Amino acid sequence: MSTLSNVSDDELLSAFKAGNAQAYQYIYERYWQVLFRFSRKMLQDEVLAKDVVQEVFTTLWAKKNDHHISGPLAAYLYTLTRNRILDMVKRSKVENKYLESLNNFIELNHTTPDRLYIQKELYDQVEKEIQHLPEKMRMVFEMSRKHHKSNQEIADELGITNKTVKNQLSSALKLLRNKLGDSINIYLIFF
Repeated sequence: MSTLSNVSDDELLSAFKAGNAQAYQYIYERYWQVLFRFSRKMLQDEVLAKDVVQEVFTTLWAKKNDHHISGPLAAYLYTLTRNRILDMVKRSKVENKYLESLNNFIELNHTTPDRLYIQKELYDQVEKEIQHLPEKMRMVFEMSRKHHKSNQEIADELGITNKTVKNQLSSALKLLRNKLGDSINIYLIFF
């Protein structure tokens, strides 16, 4: 068994291809540290570097019956490591572009189908409750919130005092908050 620790890479690779599991252990011990340092230098991340090296040795184990592994063992392992790092970097760039695109989409406040549905549901729910307000209160509320009229304009148009308009609006909001909770605040902000 100890004879494998002193053999060349070519002999170690031949023993591994022949099915000697201990040869795999020696390859692992011989190359784990150098592949880790190489990966860490390339990725600047210790955890990712460990993952890369683990995947390289997992790939090597999966190819144990593949007799097409050729060339020097060190070159083969470095190539596997480099390719894994490149794949990881490429995937990371794609993920970053996707996240950047998603952030831009959100920042530009694009409306998604879910958001449209939720807005419509909220709007319908609030409108239903507004229709249940007493008629005079509903009129004052709609003139204020939907037609954007000032309290004085509402008072003049309905022939009531400015104080009555304020009281009607206050009462309407109180009733709606009791029925809808914080949903009314969202409605008032967006609609």
